[in-house]
Amino acid sequence: MESGILGEIGELTRRGQPFALATVVWRQSPSSSQPGSRAIITAEGEVHGWIGGACAEPVVIREAQRVMADGAARLLLLGTPDQFGAAVPEGMTVIPIACQSEGALEIYIEPVLPVPHLVIVGSSPMTRTLASLAGALGWRTDLVSGPDFATSVADERSMIVVATQGHDDEDVLERAVAARPAYLGLVGSRRRGSTVLGYLADRGVPTDELDRVRVPAGLDLGKTTHTEIAVAILAELVQLRAAGALREPAAVPAARAEPRAQAVDPVCGMTVTADASGRPLRHDGADYYFCSAGCRQAFEKDPDAYLERETRC
Repeated sequence: MESGILGEIGELTRRGQPFALATVVWRQSPSSSQPGSRAIITAEGEVHGWIGGACAEPVVIREAQRVMADGAARLLLLGTPDQFGAAVPEGMTVIPIACQSEGALEIYIEPVLPVPHLVIVGSSPMTRTLASLAGALGWRTDLVSGPDFATSVADERSMIVVATQGHDDEDVLERAVAARPAYLGLVGSRRRGSTVLGYLADRGVPTDELDRVRVPAGLDLGKTTHTEIAVAILAELVQLRAAGALREPAAVPAARAEPRAQAVDPVCGMTVTADASGRPLRHDGADYYFCSAGCRQAFEKDPDAYLERETRC
């Protein structure tokens, strides 16, 4: 794998950004790619690396975004439908490409999704235990003291647990609310929580944001030790994530955004992006899109032949 791709993987992982890794498993000449060729596809559809030419790339981008949205890897077989017939293994997705070439590609696309991010604010045996437990799950965990906590430490995908034990709870919680995290919990009694939230409401913190603060944080296990409190908090976070109950960011992640408009090339049947990159052509009041200049030229020469074929199908 090229060092540039490794560096990009590290940077995307550091920023907590989802992406997909596409690997060419097999090729049939005259495909321009080679077995082992790899590329990163970001949630926005940017490609870093090489997995094929103009015919393959739009398909890989589209399928990579679906893989990120589904969270499940996919094995693609790219070529013309009549190349494979009944020889396609179960579980493999065949997608027609390359109207000008008889080449084919087998590409494995796997999602690389951000690990959960937990920010624990406070300095106590409980916070250290919680950080250790979250680390054992493979979560990215930041343990910071109250004075060192800043809104920039978290984002809308983060989970924040405030356990400052009465040391500037109000100021820390106000900063935590400003991060608009997916989860925000305050460790303390309901009475203490009511006082803190009332203070923030008087300061003008929006009610809908304060209503999202969980007090006390964690599942209710009754009277427990600090170790059990840490377990209860982690159990609640795991439960909420598994149920899909944590709030999504205000801006829909690109991996889950609506896919770009698509069209079918009337010449070769390949799915293409219905924008300027699809070589648009208006004919009889309708817009048509093409995978290559060759397909567009063929349509221009005799559009009725392809439209009649489309009607018959």
